[in-house]
Amino acid sequence: MSAHTLEQLPFSNSFASLPAAHYTRLAPQALPAPYLVAASLEVAEVLGLHPDELQRPEFIEAFAGLRQLPGSAPLAAVYSGHQFGVWAGQLGDGRAHLLGGLSSPQGHWEIQLKGAGRTPYSRGADGRAVLRSSIREFLCSEAMAGLGIPTTRALCIIGSDAPVRREEYETAAVVTRIAPGFVRFGSFEHWASREQHEELKQLADYVIDTFRPEFRDADNPYSALLADVARRTGELMAHWMAIGFMHGVMNTDNMSILGLTLDYGPFGFMEAFDAGHICNHSDHQGRYSFRNQPAVGQWNLYCLAEALTPLIGDADEARAAVDDHFGDVFGNTFESLMRAKLGLRDAQPDDETFIGELFSFLQQHRPDYTLFFRTLSRLPATVDAKEQAKTDAALRDLFIDRSACDRWLQQWRSRQAQTPWADAKRQHSMLATNPKYILRNWLAEKAIRQAKNKDFSEIENLLNCLRSPYDEHPEFEHYAALPPDWARGLEVSCSS
Repeated sequence: MSAHTLEQLPFSNSFASLPAAHYTRLAPQALPAPYLVAASLEVAEVLGLHPDELQRPEFIEAFAGLRQLPGSAPLAAVYSGHQFGVWAGQLGDGRAHLLGGLSSPQGHWEIQLKGAGRTPYSRGADGRAVLRSSIREFLCSEAMAGLGIPTTRALCIIGSDAPVRREEYETAAVVTRIAPGFVRFGSFEHWASREQHEELKQLADYVIDTFRPEFRDADNPYSALLADVARRTGELMAHWMAIGFMHGVMNTDNMSILGLTLDYGPFGFMEAFDAGHICNHSDHQGRYSFRNQPAVGQWNLYCLAEALTPLIGDADEARAAVDDHFGDVFGNTFESLMRAKLGLRDAQPDDETFIGELFSFLQQHRPDYTLFFRTLSRLPATVDAKEQAKTDAALRDLFIDRSACDRWLQQWRSRQAQTPWADAKRQHSMLATNPKYILRNWLAEKAIRQAKNKDFSEIENLLNCLRSPYDEHPEFEHYAALPPDWARGLEVSCSS
């Protein structure tokens, strides 16, 4: 199938076919004097958009809110949710406009502008996003896709010199993100909290008919939907934990019904390992610390179960749909991912204990999480005692207590001996599982600082590197380094 021009994008707008109570139709508020900051050719390909379209002035105009694309039906969706564990009531797309949905050879996609101005759900805010946060979301969306983790994607950033007030004055931007759908746990909580069960059913039927039509044949389609969300959320939490990703603000309105990583705000990737690390400066109680993510994911699922109970018909059945599918899926997926990261060919009965002891070891000695596994990937399964210090030098250098590293490597090699395989094959497998590159905060910050001076080259460089983070990329070797001294005090908050 040939690629489309902007004007040929085949909008179908399935979400807009829901009754009007689910959204407010309104056009984006255009950015003044917009300019292109960055664009993803990969995402353009996903949408079936010809790459030449990214260079047209009309592309900037369309994704700055200046030009409505033929067939699109802009709207802002309503939802509610729990924020930091407290019921927040009605929320909604306070700075997002869904342009519409379309079909491409790679599936159904919805296109959304984030930062496109006030909506009825803005709650007094300005409806804008700043360049800083837009760069972070754009890069992390594409980095997560490169890592193979379910996520929304980002097509482009459009900037403007229009001032936006946050902690200080910054410049405005709009990031265009895509996903099969943007329905959240909080979308269901909204109607359940109001006891508007007809609207609740409309939304659930829309999700089933659009994304999970096979559940129509289930004994209870709504229970099947909840079980599916629990499974997908369990898998997602396992991927986050294995890669060392921290979302930072896992409110129920930031949880995708499709099991995608949604809403990149104060996120972070683990560097010096600390299971209690809090990546969100606004999270004063540590609710969304790294170690808490699986438990919070399950708590959020219980909120969704309560919201779906009127459709499922029984509170115990709704809760069981979570209990029977989240925990086991999370545990099994996480163990499988960790075995792959450790180069363990086949499962053994003591693997859960071995993995648990590994995290205790990491917690005690605090090596860089990504560098630890990447460096481990290159080590042999057997080594001559006289050569061990030299052979293992790169990994030992990540530790102050090198003897502790030596003791753990002895345990790892003993475990390797239980299910041996050729070093070359194992190392290849581990290198394909343990990324060399992640979006470290200092990398994003460097790109942001240059972008403030209209130099967007670092965004492009990072995008080119992070779209294939398991490759060596010798030209980007410095992106794999530990944070420089100037970056050690970087903080991100909910305004990020």
